[in-house]
Amino acid sequence: MPLRYAYNTNGTAHHRLDDALALIAESGYNGVALTLDHHHLDPFAADWQQQAERLSQRLAGLRLGLVIETGARYLLDPRQKHEPTLISPNKEGRARRVEFLQRAIEIAAICGGEAVSFWAGVPQASVDHPQAWKWLRAGVAQVVEYAEQRDVVVALEPEPGMLVETVDDYQQLRAIFPGLRLALDLGHCIVTGERVPHAAVHEFAPMLGTVAIEDMRRGVHEHLPFGEGDMDVRAALAALHAIHFERLVCVELSRDSHRAHTMVGEALRYLKRTEEQGRPLHEEPQGSRLSYD
Repeated sequence: MPLRYAYNTNGTAHHRLDDALALIAESGYNGVALTLDHHHLDPFAADWQQQAERLSQRLAGLRLGLVIETGARYLLDPRQKHEPTLISPNKEGRARRVEFLQRAIEIAAICGGEAVSFWAGVPQASVDHPQAWKWLRAGVAQVVEYAEQRDVVVALEPEPGMLVETVDDYQQLRAIFPGLRLALDLGHCIVTGERVPHAAVHEFAPMLGTVAIEDMRRGVHEHLPFGEGDMDVRAALAALHAIHFERLVCVELSRDSHRAHTMVGEALRYLKRTEEQGRPLHEEPQGSRLSYD
């Protein structure tokens, strides 16, 4: 079975959401990774629920699956990028982030989303790590409980420079919250040097809630078009085949919105061409197929 690909709307920032969905569907994708934002289904708009219901109908018409992404830069605070977070020193700010993530879960429930992806946040200078981890555990507890009540998968994404930066950091939370899945960005493995991307796929296969892919250079957190970085894309895709990954593999090219009209299609053609080049590099033992139910 071919892998299922999605394109992240943070790479179509200059398109109306409906136009972006049409472009993604016409290019041959199986889904969309929707970054909720003020211009792409504002989760704090008075009519957010009606917007979500319309989105659900539109996705069904286009035969697109859905992953909800929550990494909008200035949605919660127009003056501070990505703030507030689950580890911000301000109690009201942390509550605002939890409210946002819960709203994302509600939208995913309405639209039949496969997962909601979120991250921890960058520790501010005034906050020590033990306190940040305490706040993070408290916030994640609320998010996981809310998701479980609505039968929605939530997945934490390790991000370079954030409190949860590596998959090992994620495992500390997974030990406390077994229902918390991993949102694995394969490019981040290259940035941090923590794992070879295809090895991370195999190691964390049972925990994967969603996967993101793009090219990156070692040690540099910059999302690049395929072929411009150090990612062994063939090995990564082969690993996903080997574990029979059935969820969406999301292309994230947030710096390429200015050329989305060509990049959306070019990225998928690259992936499909690369996927067809070879069989999985690591065959699993017979009878060990993993379940993602």
